[in-house]
Parts: sequence; C-alpha cells; structure tokens
Amino acid sequence: MPKRLRLTRRFNVAMTEDGYRNLRRFADEAGLDAGEALSFLFENFNSVTDEDTLTHRLRLFNAELEARKR
Repeated sequence: MPKRLRLTRRFNVAMTEDGYRNLRRFADEAGLDAGEALSFLFENFNSVTDEDTLTHRLRLFNAELEARKR
C-alpha cells in the first residue's frame, strides 16, 4: 500500500444513527471500509461538497443539535 494511503490516525468518533448508516452505505457502494470512506471524503472534501448547500445544512444541523441538548 502506498505510504500516502496508510491509515495511521485512529480516533473514537460518535455519530448519529443516520450518519453511520449513510457512511456504511457509501463505503459498501465504493468497496471501502468505513475508515477508508472517511479518509476519502475528507481528503476530497472541497470537491465532493457544494459550499452553499454545506453551509445551509450545517446551520440546520447545529439548530437540531442545540434542541437535542436541552
């Protein structure tokens, strides 16, 4: 495996059930495991996201998150 593609960073992550299901579905469709799928998404973040949609979705997510914390 090329050095650049080695998964050397490990961390615990908490995800919503919906987020995890989408990650697993994406990984399965792409033939990757969950760690490889996350690496791909974050290495290519700017080219796989739409900035306007991301900003809007982030605002909605943050609003829902605050409501859940109460």
